[in-house]
Amino acid sequence: MKKLINGIDDVVNEQLEGMALAHGDVLRVHLDPKYVHRADAPVKGKVALVSGGGSGHEPMHGGFVGMGMLDGACPGEVFTSPTPDQMYECAKAVDGGAGVLFLVKNYTGDVLNFETAAELAHAEGIKVQSILVDDDAAVKDSLYTAGRRGVGTTVIIEKVVGAAAEAGYDLDQCADLARKVNQYGRSIGIALTSCIVPAAGKPTFDLEEENFEFGIGIHGEPGRKRLPMQTADEIAEMMALAILEDEAYTRTVREWNNDDGTWFDLELTDNPFEAGDEIIAFVNSMGGTPVSELYAVYRKLAEVCESKNIKIVRNLIGPYITSLEMQGCSITLVKADEEILKFWDAPVVTPGLRWGA
Repeated sequence: MKKLINGIDDVVNEQLEGMALAHGDVLRVHLDPKYVHRADAPVKGKVALVSGGGSGHEPMHGGFVGMGMLDGACPGEVFTSPTPDQMYECAKAVDGGAGVLFLVKNYTGDVLNFETAAELAHAEGIKVQSILVDDDAAVKDSLYTAGRRGVGTTVIIEKVVGAAAEAGYDLDQCADLARKVNQYGRSIGIALTSCIVPAAGKPTFDLEEENFEFGIGIHGEPGRKRLPMQTADEIAEMMALAILEDEAYTRTVREWNNDDGTWFDLELTDNPFEAGDEIIAFVNSMGGTPVSELYAVYRKLAEVCESKNIKIVRNLIGPYITSLEMQGCSITLVKADEEILKFWDAPVVTPGLRWGA
């Protein structure tokens, strides 16, 4: 294992300290418990957005803290869910009186801990809502989840809903928009190599030099299948079609009722993409694949979308939700309407995304 680290036990703390030094104009870092928040938090009268998850996926989530995206982020240890006390303390730090929206990727630890944090925040008198992100079209169930995993659509939700909160949307409106974007989004990823978690010191999984993993998860969870290595065009087309031809997906999620302080079940159905749809296309590096190769993937993705009469109206290309040094990429497609595009285009100032300001 060759990594730019010091002691294994200090990895996340030292990286957070570096982030604070580099981006002190945008954010602040709290180390006990660990959370990142906007430098100007709490913003009075604005809904606060909080997300989080295991470290190792940078810039998500801490790199998306700032004006126009997240108000707070809770980093766990590498590939390990943050704890409820992190989420609770972060919520208290960023609440400006309009409530806190938790954006939760669908991994069992994240879900359980954010649910506990929501209950603690409610007991403190903080209005709270929690929206689940479950956009991975590769699998139904995985090592870390019940149902589809939360992956690339998370970034789109944080940007779109963050801008809506800046524009004055209330807590219910922010939750409704987050839910809509999640239902409009689907993702799929591939791995060319494994990655190494510092505490483990060895590859998370074995992948033969001549093969790639189709449908990989962001923690190295097994995908749909392992295949012989193919060309960029062949892999990109396979990924694009897996999303565009994905059928309707129905599941039951849990959301929070602020009125009586209980969880309730809600059945949701994500409809498939259709000819005539306009979309945001996000081609993401898993960490070890250069942007130059992502452009080759995007080239083929655009061709496949055009053949299906689906129009890419915005794009994002680069390493935004990574898996340490894993070589590979993911594609996320999100159906875009006027509301989503307005907030996608709105100004944002974070370490990981910055435009229009």
